[in-house]
Amino acid sequence: MRLIIVDGATASAMASILPVLLLAFTVELRRTELHRRGRRPGWLIVGLAAFYIAFGLVETTMVLSIDGHLLPTQPSDVLSGLAIFALLVLLFVLALVPSRGKNDE
Repeated sequence: MRLIIVDGATASAMASILPVLLLAFTVELRRTELHRRGRRPGWLIVGLAAFYIAFGLVETTMVLSIDGHLLPTQPSDVLSGLAIFALLVLLFVLALVPSRGKNDE
């Protein structure tokens, strides 16, 4: 069985562009400290976690499709997908860590 979602060139381009957009989003999240505002930041954090999970699924699909098909996958593709999710979890956690202020020294 062979499953093709997008062609290899599109998957390669998207796999290169999407992480830059996620990094820009994370920098803005950190800069605005949006997750610390309001009365219910828990809902925002859950929403952000859902966004990162969805982003991880899309990015993993693009990385797995770089060779032109999603299935069958190579073991290296699976390891790349796991590495992507691990890095996204780390990026999400670091985005929520409080930044040190000028008076916190």
